[in-house]
Amino acid sequence: MIGRRVLLRATAIALAAVACARTATPPGQAPPSVGTPRPVPAFDARALLDSGAVNFLMREGAQRSRVREDFQYLTDVIGPRLTGSAGVRRANEWTVERMRAYGVDSAALEPWPFGVTWQRGPLTMRLLSPHERVLQAVSWAWAPGTNGPVAGNVMYVDAATHDEYDRRFAGRVRGAWVMLSKPFPRTNPDAPDPADSARVDSLRTLLRAPKNLQQEAWPGELMARLAAEGVAGQIIDGGKEFGLLTMSGSPNDIAPVPMVVIANSTFSEFHRLLSSGQRVRVEVNASNTFGRDTVTQWNSVGEIRGSDLASEVVLVGAHLDSWDLGTGATDNGAGSIAVLEASRILGALKATGVRPRRTIRFVFFTGEEQGLYGSQYYALAHREELPRFQAVLVLDNGTGRITGMALQGWDELRPLWTTMMQPLASLGPFAVRSGNKTGTDHLAFLPFRVPSFNYDQVAKGYDHTHHSQMDVFDAAVPRDIGQAATIMAVNAWQLANVGLFLPRK
Repeated sequence: MIGRRVLLRATAIALAAVACARTATPPGQAPPSVGTPRPVPAFDARALLDSGAVNFLMREGAQRSRVREDFQYLTDVIGPRLTGSAGVRRANEWTVERMRAYGVDSAALEPWPFGVTWQRGPLTMRLLSPHERVLQAVSWAWAPGTNGPVAGNVMYVDAATHDEYDRRFAGRVRGAWVMLSKPFPRTNPDAPDPADSARVDSLRTLLRAPKNLQQEAWPGELMARLAAEGVAGQIIDGGKEFGLLTMSGSPNDIAPVPMVVIANSTFSEFHRLLSSGQRVRVEVNASNTFGRDTVTQWNSVGEIRGSDLASEVVLVGAHLDSWDLGTGATDNGAGSIAVLEASRILGALKATGVRPRRTIRFVFFTGEEQGLYGSQYYALAHREELPRFQAVLVLDNGTGRITGMALQGWDELRPLWTTMMQPLASLGPFAVRSGNKTGTDHLAFLPFRVPSFNYDQVAKGYDHTHHSQMDVFDAAVPRDIGQAATIMAVNAWQLANVGLFLPRK
């Protein structure tokens, strides 16, 4: 799932896409007036409760699952899949080969233009003062290296405005390793103090409070000032428990100076030392490599063609790319394998001679972690076709089982979704709720008014594992991925066969 910093840029790009979109409403469906409650559309429940096809799909998912084998191959053999890397291209080719083997009608790679590539090199970091020790640290993605060991004092730069920076820090930061935030508040899970927990909750609320546009622009301006004044680099809070690190970055936001991520506990230690008047000095040696030119990347796309409504499409998707500290298991190997398994389950039904009415398309997006790029380029490339998209179903909240669906503003579809989940009751329980999901590829289709959804899931430690070095096979639950795959296959079949064409928003 994409990080908040990159999501802000992605949102701007998605809004720009609205100006390019041609969002014709299918015949007979006039868009409702703004602010007018939309009526509950009528639908034929028989297509949603079809016991023959639905029971076949559920048996296929339960009895002949390939989830564990495919998931292990993706994570343990192919490994990390940073967009622009050889690993993600290998994963692209493998998913196309697997879909063909699983009986889809066609599968291929669809290209899109990406920024420059970035390759992580080795990094060492040492604390030099007030004592010496080796620290755990990694480079932020799309940040340069240090070109050899670089030692410097650590400085907390907490200026909130231009004037404050000029008054307190201008001319004082050359050669420093700067921290630009307070530590993300964490409690001791083994011995929480009630007062400390209350303080943490208060700080978290403050850190997550909405900011105005001027506040959002300042961090970028501050970074440019710091780079111009010759800082050694930036130190970033890993923000997770147990020494886990986090990762993000984008070729659309190449760092002007080296940036290193350290454990939240170490970041907090530095703040305590500086607050008590101690000198903190570190040495960093980081080697990273940039490509020279814009490169082509790919989305893996397969489909099972429909019968009488073949021009209409149900898209089932997940992002195939990952960060490179682990092997991209929970973010989002789990979602990718669920989509791959859904293609196998539906391919098995097709092999019996039973086709869906609408086309079911399986898409493995890349570039999600850098800004939803793959899905946005896909939506733009297919914008003439998008008015005929029945729905987009995405899975990207970790390895836990599906628990239901957030309606993403299509609350009039609550009866439809509730009925769709009824034959899946043995895999539940499920809750169909009002609400909007953010941070992943379904967002790319919303500016085109396509009904687009991201399933709710059990967390299963997702906040700890995603973007971290522990995002590996052992953090995943193949049984739950299989449950998700079966649900996605059944829901895609239902949406492909129901007589209702979903309303535009």
